[in-house]
Formats: sequence, structure tokens, C-alpha cells
Amino acid sequence: MSVTFPRGFRAAGVTAGMKPSGHPDLGMLVADAPCGAAALFTTNAFAAWPVRIGRERLAGGTAQAVLVNSGQANAGTGPDGRTDALAATAAAAVLLGTEPELVLPSSTGVIGERLHIEELTAALPALVRSLTAEAEGGDAFAHAIMTTDTVDKQALAERGGYRVGGCAKGVGMISPNLATMLAFVTTDAPVPPAAVHELATTVLEEPFESLSVDACTSTNDTVLLLASGAAGGDPVVPGSVAWHELAVAVAEVGESLLSQLAHDAEGVTHVLLIDVEGAANTADARAAARAIVDSPLVKAAAFGGDPNPGRLLQAVGSSGVPFDPALVQAWIGEISVIEGGHIARTYFDPGSGTRAAATVAMEAPEIRIRLSLGQGAGRSRAVGCDLSYDYVRINGEYTT
Repeated sequence: MSVTFPRGFRAAGVTAGMKPSGHPDLGMLVADAPCGAAALFTTNAFAAWPVRIGRERLAGGTAQAVLVNSGQANAGTGPDGRTDALAATAAAAVLLGTEPELVLPSSTGVIGERLHIEELTAALPALVRSLTAEAEGGDAFAHAIMTTDTVDKQALAERGGYRVGGCAKGVGMISPNLATMLAFVTTDAPVPPAAVHELATTVLEEPFESLSVDACTSTNDTVLLLASGAAGGDPVVPGSVAWHELAVAVAEVGESLLSQLAHDAEGVTHVLLIDVEGAANTADARAAARAIVDSPLVKAAAFGGDPNPGRLLQAVGSSGVPFDPALVQAWIGEISVIEGGHIARTYFDPGSGTRAAATVAMEAPEIRIRLSLGQGAGRSRAVGCDLSYDYVRINGEYTT
């Protein structure tokens, strides 16, 4: 159970024939009534048509449903792509008895291929009939949005009487320039439409911005937050105790989905957790952490279990972030490998055990690297993964 855990939502997923695998490929998430909605979208200049239409339709802060297909990204499809997305949401709106402008499109899959619109619209009646508020509805929706994911990703939390649920997909073409995948988060808290956007940006933006699988920003990425208000009670507004409770629950769901995405990244054998501190400000810390997590050399070293501290020096040194190299320190796990801006002298001393201990730390499923740039207050985390043979194979064969 995930997106249907909060009251006021139904979901479903079916096989429409949108992708050759024969797996479920069309999902729908519906609120019982129009509700507050906000989304964080990709910054890619070639944003897919669902992203462009979503931006337009969410300008008023209200939506009722999202229709998601997997198989075709509906990006790089020219004007026909817009026509297809509008036709799909219009057909769904008729069956739901709502306005087309309240139905958001979302797509994932191969860039450049048009939607299989005949198969999609033919499957809509069965999809709408199968909508349910039960756990199986959320499960079916989570499976229908998958592409190269090996497992579905779902999470839930409850605080202060409010429920939050979520699901996500995405294991490749992920880089921190919002958003970073398809993620759908629901809550039954009575959050006014104007405040839903603040909840999304203040709670969900930072964790999803921290994830990078391959430094490639997708054309379709979306993080959508819907608030049905079905829990009832007074409006939940920023600054209130209820807002704090809800924000904690939304953060729990976001962090859980983030972790699941990282652990299912394409070809992953190790997850990288990069913590940077001591920067002049948060933006500098974030840039330094991204430079490390995106470095092909760092990622390859993680795959091979090589603790080589030189990879860290190279990555942060080329990040463009201003700092005094003489103040830089770094640790792999709990092992100090950079001290005062140079590789720890003990690293090259076989008798010290430093390199051996760092090698052991590189064998962990989650490799933790901490780097200090000085005495500043800026800190940030980046989450990523290693670069494996399987990643190359998966993406080398993606459309073949």
C-alpha cells in the first residue's frame, strides 16, 4: 500500500500494450474530488509534453487525477506529442466525469517514440473500472509506472492523524536538477492549494535533488504531491504544529523513496552517500557533493572497491567551489584518507592498516564518504551509486 494509504484516493494499473514486455504499463491515481496539487519538474530544455502540460495545468494549484504510461516518454515527439497527451487526458476525464484540465499526464520510456494512443485509450475503461482505494490499487499503480526498475518502490507514514503515501520509479537518467524521476506522493491532510507547493518545495525538493545515478537529467522527471483533505479538520498551514507533523511524515516518505531508488539504480552494486561539510554555504556544499557523486572515476572506484583518495581530490578540486585546499579533510567510512589537503601519509604505509581499513569500508553495500572543506556552515548530502558493467550493458541495449 502506498498512494492509496491516505484517505480520498483510488488507484489502478493495467497492461495496455504500451511496451513490448507485456508488463503493466498504464496507471491512474485519482482523488475523490479536485484537490490541492503541486509538482517539481525537470529542468531539461527538452522537457516532455506531459511535463509542459503539467506545468500549465498546475498553475492554479488544483488537480484530481494523473494518468501515467510507461513505454514511451512522449519527449522529442514534436507537436503530435502534445496532441496525443491532450487526447489521452481528455478521454480519461470523460470516463472520470471531470474536466480534462484536472487530469495530469505523465510518461516514461523511450524518447522520440509517440504514445501508442490507440492502445492507451482502449485500455482506459478497464483502468477506470479497476480503480480502488484498497492496497492492491496502490500496488498496481506502482508496478504500472516501472521501466527498467527491478522492484516497485512504495512508502507510507502517519503522524498527527494525517496519512502520507508515495511511490516512485526511476533507476537511470537521474541527476539532481529537479525533478529526478517519477514520484507520486499523496496525503489526506487538509492543506490549502496555495500551501501544497510550499510543502513540496520545502520538504521534498532537497532529498530528491540529492540523488544522482548517472549525471543525466531526464526529459520527463516529475515529483507530484496531492492533498485530498479527506482527513478533515482545520486547514494545515505553514508554521502550525499540524504542519510540522505533516512535514515530518512527508519527509519520511520522501527519504524512503529516495533510498529505494538509489538501491535499485541500474547496475548498482554499491550506494554512495557523500556528505560535505565546512563549505562557505549550502550551495557550495551541494556543488562539491555532486561533483564527487557524479565523478565517473569515483563511481568506478566504488565498483572496484578501490579507496583511492586521489579520486576525491580530483572531483572536489574541479567542482568550481572556492575553498582553501590546505583545510580539506576526507574520510571513507571512519577512516581518514585526506588530511590538511593531502593524502594521509599513513595511506601509503602498509604497516599502518589505513589503506586496508579503507578497502574494507569500500566493500559495504552503502559506501559513506565524508569531506570537510573548512570551517564554514554549509553542508549537504548527495546520494548516488557505482558505475558497473551492468549499467553499461543495460543502457547499451536500451532500445535494441
